[in-house]
Amino acid sequence: MDDTSFAHLNWEVKANDSTGRSPCKPEELGAFIPIFLSLVFSMGFILNSISLWIFWFCIKKWSAGMVLQFNLALADAIITPAAPFMIVYFSLSHWPFGQFLCQLKVFLLSTNMYGSIYFLTLISIHRYFTVVHCTKKSILKEKKFVKIICAGVWVLLFAQGFPFFFVLKTTEMNNTTHCLSIYQNELVVLYFVWNTVILFTGCIIPFFASIICYTLLAIFIVKLNSNQLNSKNMKMKSMQMILVSLAIFMICFLPVHVSRTFGITLQFLYPDQCQTLGIVELAYYKCLALSSSNCCLDPLLYFFASKKFKESLSSIVSSIRSCNKR
Repeated sequence: MDDTSFAHLNWEVKANDSTGRSPCKPEELGAFIPIFLSLVFSMGFILNSISLWIFWFCIKKWSAGMVLQFNLALADAIITPAAPFMIVYFSLSHWPFGQFLCQLKVFLLSTNMYGSIYFLTLISIHRYFTVVHCTKKSILKEKKFVKIICAGVWVLLFAQGFPFFFVLKTTEMNNTTHCLSIYQNELVVLYFVWNTVILFTGCIIPFFASIICYTLLAIFIVKLNSNQLNSKNMKMKSMQMILVSLAIFMICFLPVHVSRTFGITLQFLYPDQCQTLGIVELAYYKCLALSSSNCCLDPLLYFFASKKFKESLSSIVSSIRSCNKR
């Protein structure tokens, strides 16, 4: 064997990781995803800025439910610093910002997604106890206890995302740098374990908890006497909350978890199935872009759930209209 053949063989050995996996070439993402993200993040930034303004400056007295809604708005807003980096990454199919900003982006993305899921779940639990058990005293109705729960959720979110700063790294592949990609073979085992854990704790359990609460709530409000005005208003508001919350879960969170799980499992077990992996990769990135639309949908929940929020928003819109007429 001559030196050229030996060098070529040595390069091929280095191109594969210790498990013998041969990396597939990532797919071209096209222009749709960055354009979609630009629109969603711009609209989400405006809607969440208005929502936080209303919560902080327009509503003086908060209920326990409003504390949960405010924390949900904070979870939505936390993605804002990461948005430009995500748009550039999807536009270039290359991460030019270094390892720390990659870790920070993933940390913010994780905090945003699972913060939204956890607070939406808490809102569904709180709504169930507020409506179905309205005559009974419950610690879940107390604002002080809800604040403690919210603080605990933020601690969990930081504990959940903080390890990214230690274990996540960028990878050079095909003359491009990748940040949290299923093609990073040296991290595939870590991704597989992490995804399995977070799939249950961050998606399946919260989703089924919400389904159970909203199903029991729906059964209860269907039996209410609609002839009474209070019952009619409660029935309408609760049904709107149920529909919006379940729509957010079904549109934003379930597809991204299903596609990511399928992609990571495929890369872990069948790394040479490049064509299938490419299709799953594109599906995952589209679902990831779709998941960002929760920052646009969550303000609908505040509008339907809180009379004070609705009145404050109507007042702002009326003021804007009055200024435009002058």
